[in-house]
Amino acid sequence: MIRWLHPGEPFPPLTEALAEPNGLLAAGGELSSARLIDAYRHGIFPWFSAAQPILWWSPDPRMVLFPPELKVARSLGKALRNRTYEVRADTHFREVIAACAEPRDEQPGTWISADMMAAYATLHERGIAHSIETWIDGELAGGLYGVALGRMFYGESMFTRATDASKIALVHLVRQLARWNFGMIDCQMYTPHLSSLGAREIPRAEFMRNLQELVNYSDLPGRWNLDLDLID
Repeated sequence: MIRWLHPGEPFPPLTEALAEPNGLLAAGGELSSARLIDAYRHGIFPWFSAAQPILWWSPDPRMVLFPPELKVARSLGKALRNRTYEVRADTHFREVIAACAEPRDEQPGTWISADMMAAYATLHERGIAHSIETWIDGELAGGLYGVALGRMFYGESMFTRATDASKIALVHLVRQLARWNFGMIDCQMYTPHLSSLGAREIPRAEFMRNLQELVNYSDLPGRWNLDLDLID
């Protein structure tokens, strides 16, 4: 059985998370900014479909990307150097999250509900949630969004409308975070796509040790600006 959260009730300890489905910790609660920030600070994230209550997760192992371990394939490196794109941060957050919520061939539904979009838009307005956007010929071609606390970045979702557009945004994000001395990017769960970019699984206990240090650095609030020299 999992814990049902009433408004304002704290999360249970991560030791209560289920092994199957991996990491399911609690249900209920609310999507307030305070609740979301508390969740991320404790290694927990929301993930649920429209027909479900709010579900909170902390899987073991945890998929993460350490910025120095980023892998850039030769073809992606060529696309990065061609510079037929522009990468921006935080200029169209709502458009990015809406694009991430669009149905995909392999995933006709979406877990990014209207309530989720509103909750993360509020975090964005507070300078906590951020979007990294790839623009081609004046059009939003791909990107991602996530949450930053201290020197920890939590990736939430990404989308692409052009070849490599989301990967281009991710590379710029990772290199910018490395320059800002961010220590870890949370990718939540394993996918071959993330693995190909250098992300790997680590035990939840190791994830939490890293997290507890990184979230206690000062935040970088407000709209982000990317450096212009991130690509060689």
